Amino acid sequence: MAGDLPFHFRFRVRYGECDAQGVVFNARYADFVDISVNEYIRMLFGDYQNLLDQDLDIQVVSLTVNWKAPAKFDEVLEARIRTGRIGNTSFTLHLEFLRYGDEAFIADADITYVVIQPSVMGKVTIPDHIRQLLEAGAPGGLISHAGERD
Repeated sequence: MAGDLPFHFRFRVRYGECDAQGVVFNARYADFVDISVNEYIRMLFGDYQNLLDQDLDIQVVSLTVNWKAPAKFDEVLEARIRTGRIGNTSFTLHLEFLRYGDEAFIADADITYVVIQPSVMGKVTIPDHIRQLLEAGAPGGLISHAGERD
């Protein structure tokens, strides 16, 4: 995995993401993974369009989520992301979701992407410059959409 320090992304749980029990509905964690990874990818590669301009894209081939504790409306969650395994055509990102402020461990997830060439809709070997960025990760990087104040 890339570096000891993860990338951090903070966001606030919205009312519509909660179920009748008053906690985040389990399926919403796929959305949480997606928005968190988008910010990680932006930190690594710049605008997502930069990948597309190289005739490269990524597609999800696996997503697993493990829940440890509930998250509730208006809480701020922090996704901590590290690059995991990097293969020939695919790579895995590991995410941990913690409640910001008290560090309660909410969930973790692993998502695996395959790198494709959109013009032919086929997978390709991860280019060296992309591999290097994934290996370096974004240690200590922080993006916040939560509006929290320290």
